[in-house]
Amino acid sequence: MSTGVSTPRPRILVVRLGAMGDVLHALPAVASLKHSFPGSHLTWLIEMQWAPLLERNPYVDEIAIFERGNPRAWLHNRRKLRDGRFDFAVDFQGLLKSALAASMARPDRIFGFHQAHLRERAAGLFYSDRVVIQSAHIVEQNLELAAAAGAANVLRTFPLPPGKCEGRLPEGAFVLASPLAGWKSKQWPLAFYSRLAERIKQELGMALVLDGPTGGAQFASVEGTITHHSSIQGLIDATRRASAIVGLDSGPLHLAAALGKPGVAIFGPTDPARNGPYGGTIAVLRSPGAVTSYKRGPTIDPSMREIDPDQVFETLKSHFVRRSAGCAAE
Repeated sequence: MSTGVSTPRPRILVVRLGAMGDVLHALPAVASLKHSFPGSHLTWLIEMQWAPLLERNPYVDEIAIFERGNPRAWLHNRRKLRDGRFDFAVDFQGLLKSALAASMARPDRIFGFHQAHLRERAAGLFYSDRVVIQSAHIVEQNLELAAAAGAANVLRTFPLPPGKCEGRLPEGAFVLASPLAGWKSKQWPLAFYSRLAERIKQELGMALVLDGPTGGAQFASVEGTITHHSSIQGLIDATRRASAIVGLDSGPLHLAAALGKPGVAIFGPTDPARNGPYGGTIAVLRSPGAVTSYKRGPTIDPSMREIDPDQVFETLKSHFVRRSAGCAAE
């Protein structure tokens, strides 16, 4: 186990290039690092499309954009990183490209997960300190890695920008859902959202809003729902305004969890013990027969179809019943 860094005011490089949920899961660990080294300068290396998640983050002094593509981009990355003169780096991603990016900065030490925890085991060859972790959830795993680098003060905080209003949202209360996920196998059938929307409207008097990326897939065929397209900033704003959410194992779900929103998460081929919504405000539904495979399949996993709209609604409704009972007790 590493003894951490003793430099009083180090220049720290954090590497977590993407994607949305993974960046969000690293926020507490990065906050803990910055808080544990008063006077330090912390730079986060990230891909351009995810950089808006770090805007106004009080624990990040500088955002460095990782350029992808041709060899010239890699040469520019190397020059930019070496100019940073970092004392140590922490690679929260654990891939060859992230480990290589950390090594290009030529810090004195590079902290990363032990090969036993890496999908691309060769990434561990770039680390001076390979950390064995004990925790199940990825947020806690990241905190363990930060602790190995010297983060003595744990901050389980998710600093996020306010977002900005994009498109039209209902004036009254609404439930927000994001039907897309990085893998088709993690998605829930679109037809199920129509049935869910009907019960939400009839019994809760709310609209179901389906959010997707600007210029992305259309949900117009999903009857009884409202379509909302947004960038990351618009998604943050819509999530903040929603009364509750219905999510999958994808970035929008983890955004809602980071903001402390209530709701329901539908899981199938991925393990909620590791990748589930963090913080306890969102209930998880998963078929007893679901197999943890992390298979990036081109079709919806059968276990996702086993969670029917009525089950999702009843779980969602229980939140509003509990909230109403709490208000009455006050």
